[in-house]
Amino acid sequence: MSLNDWYNRGITTEEYTKDLDKHRESFFHIYENFKVPEADIEKLQSKSNLRVISLAEVWCGHCMMDIPILLRMLEAANIPIRFLPRDSHLELMDRYLTNNKRYIPIFIFIDEAGNEVTKWGPMAPEVEAFVNKEKANLPEKDSAGYEEAWKDYIKKIGDTFSNDTTIWQSVYEDIKQTILS
Repeated sequence: MSLNDWYNRGITTEEYTKDLDKHRESFFHIYENFKVPEADIEKLQSKSNLRVISLAEVWCGHCMMDIPILLRMLEAANIPIRFLPRDSHLELMDRYLTNNKRYIPIFIFIDEAGNEVTKWGPMAPEVEAFVNKEKANLPEKDSAGYEEAWKDYIKKIGDTFSNDTTIWQSVYEDIKQTILS
């Protein structure tokens, strides 16, 4: 199936966000508070011939942070997007594995003919470094304190993704670099 076909199968932003549950508040908090710098809008608008396919899931913490930032960028650039839930579109997802894993989100930028121009995901380097640093503090999975430590880890990651504007900016800069390169 062509990327145009995948794009046409995708759901709208409204359809994607109506299914948000545990990440709804944080998703919309980021969306309402992240702003594309005025100095970048014209540069982003130069890419208005693109369209985006987003492989994502509403339960994903990385998607909760990255997608609102991307949406603000796409709005500024007048670039349309369609979402494909990863778990029901594995045929496409398996073309975009990271280290042989189905990490999300993946943003596939296509031109008018449906050719892939570039792709981004699943995370900005600064986010990956932060996550890996926090994950390194977890005890072994079979240890007695693992479950509690895992819950604390998830809470810290979620709180950081929801509120740390420095992390948001690193995501923005990485996606921007991908789009404009």
